Amino acid sequence: MDNIKLNQKLAKILPTVEMPGRYTGGEFNQITKDWQAVDVRLALLFPEIYDLGMSNLGLMILYDLINKDPNYLAERSFVPWIDMEAALRKENIPLYSLESKHPLDDFDILAVSLPYESLYTNFLNALDLAQIPAYAKERTEDHPLIIAGGHSTYRSFY
Repeated sequence: MDNIKLNQKLAKILPTVEMPGRYTGGEFNQITKDWQAVDVRLALLFPEIYDLGMSNLGLMILYDLINKDPNYLAERSFVPWIDMEAALRKENIPLYSLESKHPLDDFDILAVSLPYESLYTNFLNALDLAQIPAYAKERTEDHPLIIAGGHSTYRSFY
């Protein structure tokens, strides 16, 4: 889905959901870059609603560090609340980034932060909303590379 069509659909559904500001971006200190001027595009996905994900310091640090490099672009995405999820599914709108409203499937890398285990199912739901196959064997080179990190991805062996 191209950005023009996505934005037209969003203009239609945002007035119908509770707290539409969660899905619009445009905050103070948001970083936007020209997609054609960078070599690598990363979507930083925090599989929780915006209100909770934006308080994650790790996400903010990664966002800032990646965007300091002129060859890289990092944009943020969060899972929607149930009303917005239903609207996205009804209108067949894929999960997108806040900065440029690109579908997550358009990015080169999808970097996921998993600070606790209860977000695993949210992550799977986010992949489904983004229309990205959950199983790596079902993805092609046209899909973004998916990487995950965070406290709950660490396994210690004693």
